Parts: sequence; C-alpha cells; structure tokens
Amino acid sequence: MSFSDPAQTWPPELLLRAQGMRVAIFDVDGVLTDGGLYYGAQGEAVKRFSTLDGLGIKLLRRADILPVVISGRDAPALRARLATLALAHAALGAEDKLPAAEKILAGLHMGWEQVAVIGDDWPDLPLFARAAFTCAPANAHPEVRARAHYVTAAHGGAGAARTFCDLLLTAAGRYRALLEGYTGAAGTGTA
Repeated sequence: MSFSDPAQTWPPELLLRAQGMRVAIFDVDGVLTDGGLYYGAQGEAVKRFSTLDGLGIKLLRRADILPVVISGRDAPALRARLATLALAHAALGAEDKLPAAEKILAGLHMGWEQVAVIGDDWPDLPLFARAAFTCAPANAHPEVRARAHYVTAAHGGAGAARTFCDLLLTAAGRYRALLEGYTGAAGTGTA
C-alpha cells in the first residue's frame, strides 16, 4: 500500500446503497457529541465535539454533499460549533425532526432519495424511514441500530460521524482524491 492509498474498505453493496447522496443529515446529541449533558455552575450547557467529525463534515462540502444538522436541542455551545464548521443549514430545537427536515429539503429542491442520515435515538426514526441511506453510532439505541443500513464501530462524539462521512465520500468516488490532498505536498484546513 502506498502512503496515499485508503486504509478503509467498505463492502461493495454498502457503497452501492450510499451512492448518489447529496445531503447528509446529522443528529447532534449522541452523534456529534457523546450524548451526555454537561452543565456549568451558571447552568450553561457544555458540549464536547470531535475534530475528526468536524473535518469529515468539511470534506463532505468539498465533495458537494451538503451537511445539515437537525437537533432536538438548541444551545450556545452547539451554535458556536456550527459557526466554526460554517454549516449553513440547521434546524435547532426541532423536537419533531421530520417537518424540519422536509422544510430544509424543499428549500434545497432535494428529495429523500438523495438523503443520508446518521442518528442515535427514537426521534431520528422518522428520518430513517424516509432516507435512502441510514447510519447509527455503535452506542445508538437498539431500535435505531436495527434500522440502520450501517452501524459504525465508533461511538457518538468519538468519530462515528467521521465514519459516516468517509463512507459517503467513498461511495461518491471522492475519498481517494481528498486523501491525496492531505498525503501529498500540502495538507489543507483544520477541523
């Protein structure tokens, strides 16, 4: 294997299932975070995000796959992270995620056949029922794992979202070129 050859491999049938995705919807708590709720002395919510996941989201944009966040919660820490990632499409405080997703998709003129979703708990199931490709972190609720096309080895907040991104990038035929951009003369960007 040369230095720029991908180390990750995926079953061909999984890559076929994930082809053609133009939108990637991410849950937050339990996917982009570990799902824990941390509160400071003043009652403010503090969240831990993975830089692995952050770079994966940025790489999706480079591959013309639009990252979208739909979360049942809204918090300043989450808004700060979304701003850092320059995510333009998000629905925060969306306890019923399906109408929020449908509104975003309508605005983008995209259909569910172009949508991949990663989620970890029951509020994500209506999205799973419609999306063309679904993914769950290893620590997702059993009902969600059972309905996912792929379950990552990584837990939420610890690289699960990055695995989802890498899979979508591979299915889109963009992973190798993006990797070569980092293993070649100069890396780009930070997470």
